Amino acid sequence: MPPAKKRARAYDPVKIRAAVLAQFGNVRRAVGALTPGQLALPTRLAGWTVRDLAAHVAMAVETVGRNLDRDEPAKADLALLDWPFATGARAADISDGTLALAAAHPDLNALHARAEEGLAAALAGASGDRILAARTGAMTLADYLVTRTVELVVHTDDLNDAVEGLDIPYDRQALAAATRLLADALAVKAPGGATEVRIPPFAVVQCVQGPRHTRGTPPNVVETDPLTWIRLATGRVTWQEAVEAAKVGASGERADLAALLPLMS
Repeated sequence: MPPAKKRARAYDPVKIRAAVLAQFGNVRRAVGALTPGQLALPTRLAGWTVRDLAAHVAMAVETVGRNLDRDEPAKADLALLDWPFATGARAADISDGTLALAAAHPDLNALHARAEEGLAAALAGASGDRILAARTGAMTLADYLVTRTVELVVHTDDLNDAVEGLDIPYDRQALAAATRLLADALAVKAPGGATEVRIPPFAVVQCVQGPRHTRGTPPNVVETDPLTWIRLATGRVTWQEAVEAAKVGASGERADLAALLPLMS
């Protein structure tokens, strides 16, 4: 896991809390309208149906309250920018837990209602400085909630991909936070200033070792939209697929990011 030498950018805790609640609400309303046939559809996550994926989204927000109920660690040991690289080690456990949760809760509406109520209650009285004993490592609540925007946005996109015409909306603050965290994680993985990665309107980062530009147009530029970036960072699409589909613009000899992606597995 690369060390997070770069300092994480500041996120407005009030906006992040609102974004997490809003995006989960978007998912809950959309899933509540799905038919049994739609819930049984496969997703791009191997072995998961739409029902399984919807259960996982509930699990992703229920962890907030569950972690708050645990004893508080003495200190945080996982930096926000390290989180994207820490999730892969738990992939098998997450999959097993998701499938078990989906099997145990055939009524997804009830599961989502419980998750939404529990999330709101947990956030109502907790300080952002409270340290959580999360499975990936001890983090402040404020940082952990930023990670929830990634979970929610990524899986909203997975749901939209699985069900034709679903079109769950993206809360702007949730999409912005997810984009920025994953962009900053790229700069942690490949520190440097030779390449500028632009993800308008939310993020611009410098990365990759080599000559650093100081003025004018940088010699190596990558530009894409937020959802394409999130798909690249999480392995939903490959670099080659995105370039061939004209979803990514890349110019310069150090503008090929294929070897650096995905950031999360």
